[in-house]
Amino acid sequence: MKPTAGRTGRGLVIGFSFKMYFGYQQTLDWCLRVREIAAASPAILDGSVRLFLMPSLPCLLPVIQMFRDTSIEVGAQNLYFEDRGPFTGEVSGQLLAEVGCRLVEVGHSERRRMFAESDEVVALKVAAALRNGLCPVICVGEEEPSDAADACRESTRQLESALGRIPRDPRIVPVIVAYEPLWAIGAEQPAPENHIAEVCRGLREFTTSVRPDTADRVIYGGSAGPGLLERLGEGVDGLFLGRHVHDPNAMQAVLDEAGQASRIAH
Repeated sequence: MKPTAGRTGRGLVIGFSFKMYFGYQQTLDWCLRVREIAAASPAILDGSVRLFLMPSLPCLLPVIQMFRDTSIEVGAQNLYFEDRGPFTGEVSGQLLAEVGCRLVEVGHSERRRMFAESDEVVALKVAAALRNGLCPVICVGEEEPSDAADACRESTRQLESALGRIPRDPRIVPVIVAYEPLWAIGAEQPAPENHIAEVCRGLREFTTSVRPDTADRVIYGGSAGPGLLERLGEGVDGLFLGRHVHDPNAMQAVLDEAGQASRIAH
């Protein structure tokens, strides 16, 4: 039996972060191919699957332009928590929104580990994203392998902290929660399906009971790729993809799976 976390049937969310793997032209070539794939995808065309892409900052403008007349959303991999000022090398949510970004990634384990971003910094960045009308993709997850109950407690703690500066307001742009256990990022295999489903269930229960005004979807990232959605069934609301879709054909496979899963859910 496939694990379930009680997905509501509102469709699936598929996201892809380019990280720092692609060059400029490679990014544009990949996006052009995915634009063609999406244009032929019934699930994208009827809105049952939501797709977002997060290229490197120098590629944002041409990628936004490429997808401007489509439903595909473009986001940034990072932002600063101030809207303007003497912050060399940073980019503000205000600027990202002005150029046409729709989302921004916040709290990824690599940012926490490599750039010393604390829970407080993550909360400030979430607040900066929301006040500028950007949907934050809030990454949470445990560092070391553990049982699902412990993983859920740590992930929920991170999420509660990330939302700590957000007022309770139904007009707030809904956030996306990305469960990404650090130990599964870059691994040969994703976390076990039952583990993913249980942690995502716990995160969804938290957002439903404690912060129903802010949460939209709970998706999974961490060596996610083609075939995982089929194994998870209703265990997640989507996937946050990385290196496993560097080949656009792999993205097509994931979109096909997402479309099939959405049809079954309805």
